[in-house]
Amino acid sequence: MKKHTSIIAMALVVCILSSCATVFGGKVTTAQRTKPKEGEPSRAIRPVALIADILLFWPGLIVDFATGAIYKPEQKNVVEDKKTVEAK
Repeated sequence: MKKHTSIIAMALVVCILSSCATVFGGKVTTAQRTKPKEGEPSRAIRPVALIADILLFWPGLIVDFATGAIYKPEQKNVVEDKKTVEAK
């Protein structure tokens, strides 16, 4: 009986510490992991993942911010297009 209890407890801890953006967000890019330099805009946060973390996986919110999975991946084409438009 103790073995079943410890397995259930470990499964519960894994579920609680798993985070929404880490599990469902896909691969974390280097742009998500690195902090923006001075003068650069801050990274955008995935609002659905943030709300899900707060309501369902609140301990996992720390994991999402630590891994950078809560941030939206940078879209290079959009950034390059904006720079091209601004240059004209």
